[in-house]
Amino acid sequence: METQQIASASPFGLALTILMGVLLLALPRKHAIIPLAFITCYTTFGQNIYIAGMNFYMLRVLVLFGFLRLLVRQDARSFGWMRMDTAVLAWSTWSVIAYTLLWQTSASLINALGYAYDALGLYFLSRALIREVEDIKHVCRVFAVMLVPLALCICVEKATGRNPFYVLGGVPEFTELREGVLRCQGPFRHPILAGSFGAAWFPLFVGLWWQGRGNRAMALLGIASSGIITLLSGSSGPVGSLLAAVVGLMMWRFRNYMRLVRWGFVLSIIALDVVMKDPVWFIFARFRFFSGSTGWHRSWLIDRTIANFSDWWLVGTKSVAEWGVYAGDVTNHFIEQGARSGFFTLLLFVWVVVLAFSQIGRAVRGARNELRKVQMLVWAVGCSLLAHLVNFWNVSYFDQNVVNWYLALTMSTAAFAVYCRASAAKKVEVGATDVGDENLDLVPALPEMQHPQP
Repeated sequence: METQQIASASPFGLALTILMGVLLLALPRKHAIIPLAFITCYTTFGQNIYIAGMNFYMLRVLVLFGFLRLLVRQDARSFGWMRMDTAVLAWSTWSVIAYTLLWQTSASLINALGYAYDALGLYFLSRALIREVEDIKHVCRVFAVMLVPLALCICVEKATGRNPFYVLGGVPEFTELREGVLRCQGPFRHPILAGSFGAAWFPLFVGLWWQGRGNRAMALLGIASSGIITLLSGSSGPVGSLLAAVVGLMMWRFRNYMRLVRWGFVLSIIALDVVMKDPVWFIFARFRFFSGSTGWHRSWLIDRTIANFSDWWLVGTKSVAEWGVYAGDVTNHFIEQGARSGFFTLLLFVWVVVLAFSQIGRAVRGARNELRKVQMLVWAVGCSLLAHLVNFWNVSYFDQNVVNWYLALTMSTAAFAVYCRASAAKKVEVGATDVGDENLDLVPALPEMQHPQP
């Protein structure tokens, strides 16, 4: 069969991506995150290549270079298999199976494999590059620098009403105006996604600030840039995510009482459901930071998803428009999992989220004997996960925001792995045979962590 190839990427875009790919192969592990950060911040989905019906946008091309790096430089050999790795693999695999069963076409299989390629490629590439607490700090420094020009471009978009990234394709030339509010989006496919990107990085830059004087200049740049990107998106959801992250950061002082906090949150939800006339999920309809917000749509989407459970629980549904959802717009990442591939896919995705927070909690508790700033950085990673969690109730990630998400998962896994190795080393020192954690036998023994003196 003849292979048809259609290129919509500009020569500049292709050359830039190949350059970033070569750098990904050539740079030392510590700096290999730089090409991934650059492609995430400065390319659009308008730069892509179609080969035999398969869409290879520039991020996917870079992931291909990442696979080559794992094969050639064998970076993947250095990390042990963790429960999170199993969860991500299981979620991705079942998503492919369920989506293919739903549509039963070769095109649906290709589409599902593309999503799995993104998930597994970005996650395991990040796992190979991010292994230690110092790696988490370095990723934060890299993105703190990368976000400065991005924030400036979005400021230009706000001032002119024209998107500078329009020349790359995939984004509109003129900025969306909704009820008098300009909604800047930069290289992202929607203003909400741009704001979500900034909100998720904000707590990580605060965590970088907590690491001391040598990191505070970069941290301040990152805090300012992520805040600007979030606010200039003109979207209520990302602002809510940023505020949730700030609350999470403030909860550091109450970290030993988080069980009470969680139960208090659950009881509050139950109380709201009792006193509200509408179901509790219609609380989204009452929050807005900008005019033109569509919180009611998000509440209605949840309501219709619950009401039509029998329509999607097995392998998903082909359209939610039949439920009365406006334009079939699934503005919820959790519902997207279920509507696309069924209830079991949703459960597996929830498993991934729960594992991520569990890893953060155990890593923070396990680092009590380390420098406090190490604990605080891990806590900041958890606050970034919280920002993603709030984002998921406002939008479904369908662009380079997935890089943000898989980096956050990888950071939580890396922090937990460090705690596991330190615990295992301490148990060995005292002659213990039971390390007390099911993951420890899956984590390779490494030299004891060295920390700078306070």
